Amino acid sequence: MPAVAATNLGYTPPDGGWGWAVVFGAFISIGFSYAFPKSLTIYFKEIQDYFSVSYSEIAWVSSIMLAAMYAGGPVSSVLVNRYGSRPVVMLGGLMVGVAMVIASFGKTIIHLYLAVGVVGGFGLAFNLQPSLTIIGTYFQVKRPMANGIAMAGSPVFLSTLAPLNQFLFDSFGWRGAFFVLGAIVLNCCVAGSLMRPVVKRTQVQANANHAVSNGSSTSERVASEDNTGATSAGLLSEREETPRRGCAEKISGFIDLSLFKHRGFLIYLVGNVVMFFGFFAPVVFLAPYAKNRGVDEYSAAFLLSIFALVDMFARPGTGLIANTKLIRPRIQYFFSFSVAYNGVCHLLLPFAPGYAGLVVYAVFFGVAFGMVCALLFEVLMDLVGPQRFSSAVGLVTIIECGPVLLGPPMSGMLVDIYGDYKYMYYACGVMMLVPGIFLFIMNYYNYKWLDQEERQRVSSSVEVGTAKLSVAGGERVAQVKMSSKELGNSTNETESLTC
Repeated sequence: MPAVAATNLGYTPPDGGWGWAVVFGAFISIGFSYAFPKSLTIYFKEIQDYFSVSYSEIAWVSSIMLAAMYAGGPVSSVLVNRYGSRPVVMLGGLMVGVAMVIASFGKTIIHLYLAVGVVGGFGLAFNLQPSLTIIGTYFQVKRPMANGIAMAGSPVFLSTLAPLNQFLFDSFGWRGAFFVLGAIVLNCCVAGSLMRPVVKRTQVQANANHAVSNGSSTSERVASEDNTGATSAGLLSEREETPRRGCAEKISGFIDLSLFKHRGFLIYLVGNVVMFFGFFAPVVFLAPYAKNRGVDEYSAAFLLSIFALVDMFARPGTGLIANTKLIRPRIQYFFSFSVAYNGVCHLLLPFAPGYAGLVVYAVFFGVAFGMVCALLFEVLMDLVGPQRFSSAVGLVTIIECGPVLLGPPMSGMLVDIYGDYKYMYYACGVMMLVPGIFLFIMNYYNYKWLDQEERQRVSSSVEVGTAKLSVAGGERVAQVKMSSKELGNSTNETESLTC
């Protein structure tokens, strides 16, 4: 397993300046990526009647779009590693816009699957992953806060697109609305144009003020610059130093498969895969659960508005807290707590009395959901470092594609079996609480092992330095002795000549 991930970027990130324009662009791109599939559900009833299809068939439009967005992660990573974030985001915005325009002329539901689902989903993937990656190149000290602000785009755009889609639907129908949405989503191209490559200022001192990586100790760690330094230096170094003989080596030329040997990455991946089985279902079933308990439709929908409003402020607030000196060095614990906190909220919901209890749940769940979303990719960058983040997020998203798709249907199956939503919330609570506890325990040992590895590295460096000093000192003593001996011989010869 590799030791501490390299956080020495080889330059000093500006931690501001044009970086805030990049954060604004990421705010737009991430907002469209997460909110767009959810907001399209407003048109489902009309499309269902138009094509005479079942609800499950029309529901596949959003499912395919979300699956394509997650499955396109590795492709997006390859493109970002090769061309940078700006052209990839602009391409993604163009793809989603064209997909929506083509879908407005669709003749069958299959046309929507291909246009909105596949093409649009891959376009959203090209918007999401590069936006997350470029923030790590502009920010180091303020990175958690920048990520929190960028991730707040999701609830902001969701709360904006929902009434906008309703207005477009009432005014133009679903075909005209899709055409207008295709034009609106082209703003992702404008957002991508803001993501110019960072101007790199070379660091004078290699050991000065590096950001925390892999959950390193309060005294910020520096990656060792020994013979294995290229392992954690990124894809470029690997391509330069490692001869590519087989298929795995060829793939590693595009995406860093050595992450599967990274201890912190594997801990994060296992916890997240389990977590995502119960992550989205509570949001999807919140309004139906309220209606099942006798709440009217307007009040049930208002619960989602409360949830979105709280989530909107929780994400940047979490970024500010995560950026403090107390939390930043051990940010993995903060993420573990936020995951477990979600699970506790779901487990307590069935005991909430009346509509007031549902409002309280919506508030606390909004905070918990916002905390996880704000930290989800920040802790991944903290583990693997900014250089390997592009590959890491691509691998994570394609693996999480399964639980993201299967989670809500499996939860709905529990409702069908038991005829009550509370068992679904119990299951989701367990699915969140267990990985939260797992992440907390495993991160404790990971921090402990990292501290031990750092002490061993420092001890080895000190021993090597001491040995070099000893050898140099021995050579100096030998030189002095030789000089003394030669001086003595010269004195004896002089005395002999004098006699």
